[in-house]
Amino acid sequence: MPQTVLIVDDHAGFRRAARALLEAEGYEVVAESATGGEALEAAGRLHPQVVLLDVGLPDLDGLEVCRRLQGSGSVIVLTSSRDASDYPSVHHVGARGFIPKAELSGDALAALAA
Repeated sequence: MPQTVLIVDDHAGFRRAARALLEAEGYEVVAESATGGEALEAAGRLHPQVVLLDVGLPDLDGLEVCRRLQGSGSVIVLTSSRDASDYPSVHHVGARGFIPKAELSGDALAALAA
């Protein structure tokens, strides 16, 4: 720690809240993206250590973005669901795991990004 983070979510309010929370816990948020295309570009340019990636994006499916980001740091999927069985394939697309949005914290991020 500190780690660099890219936050990818189509809801600006969530991105702002996640940024504030993570920065308060010592993370450096290097960028925010609202779409999968923006995320791929930002990850390629900034090389964040962690990509927090929402599954529901307007242009590309979050799991497809995750597949394309393999080797680009630790990808952690964000979801509104609290049920891990809703997303059994996150590990198959290269994600470290997933964090329900309501449970996002520095500790939860650190546990998966390590």
